[in-house]
Amino acid sequence: MSKVRIGFVGGGGMGQMAHLSNYAVLADECEVVALAEIRPQSAALVAQRYGIPEVYGDHRELLANAKVDAIVAPQQYRHHAALIPDILRAGVPVFTEKPLSLTVEAGRELVRISEETGTLHMVGYHKRSDPAMERAKREVDAWRASGDYGKLRSIRVTMPPGDWTAAADKPLNAGDPYPSLQPEPGPADYTDEQTRELDIFVNYYIHQVNAIRFFLGGENYKLTFGDRAGLLLVGESDSGVTVSLEMAPYQTSHEWHEHVVVGFDNGFVRVDLPAPLVRQQAGKLTIYRDNAAVGEPEIVRPIMPNVSAMRNQARNFLAAVRGERPAPCTSKEALEDLILARSYIDFMSRTYGNGLAKV
Repeated sequence: MSKVRIGFVGGGGMGQMAHLSNYAVLADECEVVALAEIRPQSAALVAQRYGIPEVYGDHRELLANAKVDAIVAPQQYRHHAALIPDILRAGVPVFTEKPLSLTVEAGRELVRISEETGTLHMVGYHKRSDPAMERAKREVDAWRASGDYGKLRSIRVTMPPGDWTAAADKPLNAGDPYPSLQPEPGPADYTDEQTRELDIFVNYYIHQVNAIRFFLGGENYKLTFGDRAGLLLVGESDSGVTVSLEMAPYQTSHEWHEHVVVGFDNGFVRVDLPAPLVRQQAGKLTIYRDNAAVGEPEIVRPIMPNVSAMRNQARNFLAAVRGERPAPCTSKEALEDLILARSYIDFMSRTYGNGLAKV
């Protein structure tokens, strides 16, 4: 098959560091042929650096004039509701960063348009594309299918704030300002404080909310508890698996300490994840098996390839566009994360009068 022709809608900091720098080197699979960027001077810098032949002032100009097979739109999520419908209605597969949107209502509309047009909308939960996470998911699925290590009992995610950039190179920026854009408003029934709390939660912790669902195999779960300090979120899946998210139990100044532990009756699968913008480093996987009927107790630590989640995520999107395999997370599943986030803020407001995860 010929290379996938990619258009970028947005060439800002995350657009360059997390996405454009990865697509640009996948020369055997794709070519970045167009960039839409509302800052003309910065657009010229980015296009020159990455050899992008066509530059447009906004996404509508790109859609009208560029010949693209797919679009990567690394926009602020509160801009999704205004921008992404045009791309979906044009029938162009699109990738956006997490979360799907700020509100459940806006997310539902994006899902509706995606389904109505039959257009792929992949949401960038890059942790699903980390090689250690992919291998861990295969292990968890195999254990659940075989029953060799008992039932799936719990999923725990911990993410203290830390150095998430891992000394990443600074993006190109000519200094021309962003035009004023109206962000998606908060829920109609929320106060300004509740909207602020929702905004912070989905910005910092929606990845972890989604990672829990990843290991549940798409099974849904509901909130059962949140502590007053905003450090712990607890829930239960439809089949009775206990899930928990530890938000900022402590913080680090130089490292990144995020991890996921999937516990069974007779063993666990653990992934220690690197900083989000780390270069070509996968997570670390630990597998603990302890069932005498299957074998001696053992701890296995498979060696992961030197591939970052962001690079592998780009490959996964290209594969989804080509129809080779499903996208790791579509907008329909990502909508469930917003529903859980809303239920958490509602619970905190109702129970304590305020409160959100500390960041």
